[in-house]
Amino acid sequence: MKHIARKRFGQHFLTDHAIIGAIVDAIDPQRGDAMVEIGPGLAAMTQPLVERLDHLTVIELDRDLATRLRSHAQLEVIESDVLKVDFTALAGRLCSEATGRGIAVERPKLRVVGNLPYNISTPILFHLLDHVEVVQDQHFMLQKEVIDRMVASPASSDYSRLSVMLQWRYAMSNVLFVPPESFDPPPRVDSAIVRMVPLAEPPAIDIRLYGELVKTAFSQRRKILRNTLGKWLEARGFSGMFDVQRRAEEVPVHEYVALCQAVQLAAPHTQV
Repeated sequence: MKHIARKRFGQHFLTDHAIIGAIVDAIDPQRGDAMVEIGPGLAAMTQPLVERLDHLTVIELDRDLATRLRSHAQLEVIESDVLKVDFTALAGRLCSEATGRGIAVERPKLRVVGNLPYNISTPILFHLLDHVEVVQDQHFMLQKEVIDRMVASPASSDYSRLSVMLQWRYAMSNVLFVPPESFDPPPRVDSAIVRMVPLAEPPAIDIRLYGELVKTAFSQRRKILRNTLGKWLEARGFSGMFDVQRRAEEVPVHEYVALCQAVQLAAPHTQV
């Protein structure tokens, strides 16, 4: 029976075999990888992935699709909202299971892939950020506009809160353009594939403080930071040096990181 795409799940199924092959080649799955696919749908990418792997874990919210996927012997199906999945615990379990199959694993690291629902892509990215310590890399199909913001440089129109929140922790690149006609039904936007590799030695910051700082800075992006972040800094009694005569999009990521570290050092016991 043909599965009808459900709008409430943001379903757009990839059908272009040439694009699918290019995506799988970009991911470059290796036998023994602890790989997790988010939103496998009709298994267009799942099948070529699992052909190169010993085992593949998939996360699918749609009950009908999850039932179909369980017919694949090499798949473990987690029927759940991805925002409720504990990826750290999952990494530990997959590592233990791989060891049980005779595969040597030094540290549990996940390779996460998927065609993310565009309506909740940003919450998923932030959820995975909480589990970045157990992630080797991530390859996601996303709305091209979102990827443009993820990889944007300062002083560009795409540079945003999303850019700053992700670039402090990942090296990211847009690796493949995917046109609407590659899907059924076609989305109304262009898509692309992003590669996200966690930095080996990320700066040490309080991520909650950093998140509040960045959110405040971009809360009124057309105004200079004196009116937003400046007041936030004053409320914390911060007396260090930081140029608030700029707009949020003019400040590079490393300056936001340094400011967060300075605020944290000046008031290490501040509750955020």
